[in-house]
Amino acid sequence: MQTQQKLQGLTLKLHHYEDKLRGKMKRYRGVIHESAASEMKHQEVMVLRAMIADIKKEIQNLTINSR
Repeated sequence: MQTQQKLQGLTLKLHHYEDKLRGKMKRYRGVIHESAASEMKHQEVMVLRAMIADIKKEIQNLTINSR
């Protein structure tokens, strides 16, 4: 039962961060070098992508181990 609760929590986090990434990607046009603001936006996008990948991996591991 605890696994189901973890999966629900991770799924909610996943949706939250995917929505956040979608919002960032609307204004994202890549990195303009020598522009600190552009590089900061790029870092935010990369961090969100990494967080989403980690959450997906954790969900996959939980579903495999719960079988």
